[in-house]
Amino acid sequence: MNDTAPEIAAYVDSRYAAMSPETRFLIGIRMFDTARELVEASIPEAIRGIDRRRAICRRLYPALVDHAYPSK
Repeated sequence: MNDTAPEIAAYVDSRYAAMSPETRFLIGIRMFDTARELVEASIPEAIRGIDRRRAICRRLYPALVDHAYPSK
């Protein structure tokens, strides 16, 4: 689904193209950090340790969670 007007998409693309690679990279890192904070906030605080790490991994990397954190 793409609900962005073509002229807005072109404007955003031009703004990103004008940024240095380092700036674009840092924006991506900050976006990931924010996404991770949202995921962590959605997991009950009672889930701790390896179970919490597994839950975070499941939300961010569903295809990899069983490989990264094999079932008990």
